[in-house]
Amino acid sequence: MILLFLGPPCNAQEQPQESKEINIVHGANFTKDETKYPGASIFSKDDRQVQFQHQGADIWCDIAIVYSKENRLKAIGNIRLEQGDSIQMTSGKIDYDGNTKLARAWENVVLTNTGMTLKTDTLKLDREKQEAFYNSGGTVIDSANTLTSKIGTYFMVPKKFQFLDSVHIENPEYTMDSEQLDYYKTSKNAYMYGPSTITGETYKIYCERGFYDTKIESGYGIKNTRIDYNNRIIEGDSVFFDKRTEFASATNHIKVTDTINKGVIRAHYAEVFKAQDSVFATKRAVSISVVENDSLYMHGDTLMITGKPEERVLRAFHNAKFYKKDLSGKCDSIRYDQQSGVTQLIKRPIIWNVENQMTGDSIHLILDKETEKMDSLKVINNAFIISYDTIGKKGYNQAKGINLYGKFEDNALKTIDLVKNTEVIYFMYNDDDELVGIDKTQCSAIRMTMANNDIENITFITNPDGDIFPEKDLPVEARKLKGFIWRGDERIRTKDDIFDDDDNNIQLVKIRGIDHPIDIDAEEEERQNNEGDPVNKNTNPKSQTTNPPKNPPSKKDTKPKKASVK
Repeated sequence: MILLFLGPPCNAQEQPQESKEINIVHGANFTKDETKYPGASIFSKDDRQVQFQHQGADIWCDIAIVYSKENRLKAIGNIRLEQGDSIQMTSGKIDYDGNTKLARAWENVVLTNTGMTLKTDTLKLDREKQEAFYNSGGTVIDSANTLTSKIGTYFMVPKKFQFLDSVHIENPEYTMDSEQLDYYKTSKNAYMYGPSTITGETYKIYCERGFYDTKIESGYGIKNTRIDYNNRIIEGDSVFFDKRTEFASATNHIKVTDTINKGVIRAHYAEVFKAQDSVFATKRAVSISVVENDSLYMHGDTLMITGKPEERVLRAFHNAKFYKKDLSGKCDSIRYDQQSGVTQLIKRPIIWNVENQMTGDSIHLILDKETEKMDSLKVINNAFIISYDTIGKKGYNQAKGINLYGKFEDNALKTIDLVKNTEVIYFMYNDDDELVGIDKTQCSAIRMTMANNDIENITFITNPDGDIFPEKDLPVEARKLKGFIWRGDERIRTKDDIFDDDDNNIQLVKIRGIDHPIDIDAEEEERQNNEGDPVNKNTNPKSQTTNPPKNPPSKKDTKPKKASVK
């Protein structure tokens, strides 16, 4: 038998040390088998199971093979190991080493710990480190989730699982798959490493590094993150998602794709509101859509898209600009209504159609929704069109009126009608590109026919008053209409020209965890402390996350809000 070791008497000031030897509580039947188990004592149950104690743990079994000199035992049949009132393990067989406090259990192993059940075929339990490990597949069940993996380690302090290889979480509301995942039993928080996918009823999240609160379906990804959410795909360095508030946000190198209309928004900060079916974006924000088989780029300090899929409204606020191959412009703000196909350029608008500069109080571009080609344009009040004389380089062709109406054909501006108080200055050339004269005329209405993006013919309608002047008879100062301002140096010639220096020099938020590792245990402890603080609830200052706004921001809300930055 194995007996408690009796040492010398203890001094009254000294605390007795707990024996390292295994203590037999109930041995029942005793035998030996030197051939099969040399040096071992064999105990078997009678009306009670064999029972042992060792440094705070009890082991019951049907048969025990005890090696007293090595301070170890083999237990067989209906094994139960209990440590305190919180940890219990059952199995068919177990090897236990009293020197290292290491147990190896196999055959239908079940470990329970305060509301958690771990099932596996083989489990190593290290009582010294308070850890349990399996590598042949295991299942963990708690009050919220069922988790499976090929490899797993359970850290009893701080009640954390580390799962490796084919990790799967089954929840009534969603499923999660990952290559590596840390899971905290108390908070039900999951930290993902490597390719991970969360699939809910209305969303799908992919990331290679992230956090997820499995109780409320809220979290973020900070490496190669993508969320498929409400007919949109959201990608970015850091992407946050919250099911309860129906909100998602992204920070740094963002791409939001409208899967129905095929439009794309790129920015460095964006918010998506499912209930309002809206997107808010800022920090070098640009909307990219396809018009006439060409990409249309639209930029503003702030972009906002609202409305159902077939009724989207895009707004670009402050320093708004747009560019496509043969058409570009800028103004204070832009509003595009998908249902009507009308793009409004509001406040100090200017557009360039190849070499033609057009200005007015307000400019409307109309899209043919069926063909998705430019149909027409309107310049309302103080319409003015200017183009440089590219043949003789002697000045500028000009036309002005109250309103201007243009018509596109085959993706090119074909006719221009100017109405009310119209005036024209036009350099006329013969077939040999010799200057014939300068036409300066006033009229009630004018129609200009375009060819190759240049004026081919001018028709004066109703009481024209003017003449064609020889170059020498028309002074240079008389060759500009009142209100003439040439702004060719402002022309947007490439998609990169829609951004100014402030856009190109934005300092991106540093997202923790991408370049440097994070102490996850410390992070989890802080997160749980914040959950108990009414001021900081749902806010982790260390990870720079903030509560999502309840309503989408107004057009005045141009300052980006930090979200899901980790």
